[in-house]
Amino acid sequence: QSYCHRLQHDMYFLTSTSRLNEQVVDKIVLQLNRVYPQILTNEEAEKFRNPKASLHTRLSDLLKHLQKKGERHCQEFYRALQINAEQLFNDLPSRKILKTPDPTEIDTGKEQYMLNDRGPVFFLACFSVAAGLALVWYCCNSDTKVIGRARRILGFSPIIIGRHVRNICMLYLEDISRD
Repeated sequence: QSYCHRLQHDMYFLTSTSRLNEQVVDKIVLQLNRVYPQILTNEEAEKFRNPKASLHTRLSDLLKHLQKKGERHCQEFYRALQINAEQLFNDLPSRKILKTPDPTEIDTGKEQYMLNDRGPVFFLACFSVAAGLALVWYCCNSDTKVIGRARRILGFSPIIIGRHVRNICMLYLEDISRD
């Protein structure tokens, strides 16, 4: 949606009573007057900050004026609204439409959470159990077959570790088997 269409959609919500107070509207008008590029001229800013007119009328006139000016002006209004009234900006009807997910779209964040819901403590516990079992199996079995098994496993190690490390491990196993 374009910002002008969004502003038209949000106009009733913004102009309804007690949504925006006078101070926030004045801050928005001043920001639109002082920001680069200047969205409102000094005369326009004074017109929309006139305390003699009701807040509802000034705000309605401001929103209609911005819609006539074009897309960039409406975009700057939304930026000023976000800076000066973030909670109201997040509650806008057009923002809620943008936030609703497409039912056919896959939510990768939820999918990722579902796959990793156990956390790092669970991973560390499983890894510790596996490393402990491997250490017990290696230390308790005094057969020379263990070295032969380890040698077979290290034979496939270029996939996992570098050749240089594999050669050092193989030399170490040969030295242990000679003793």
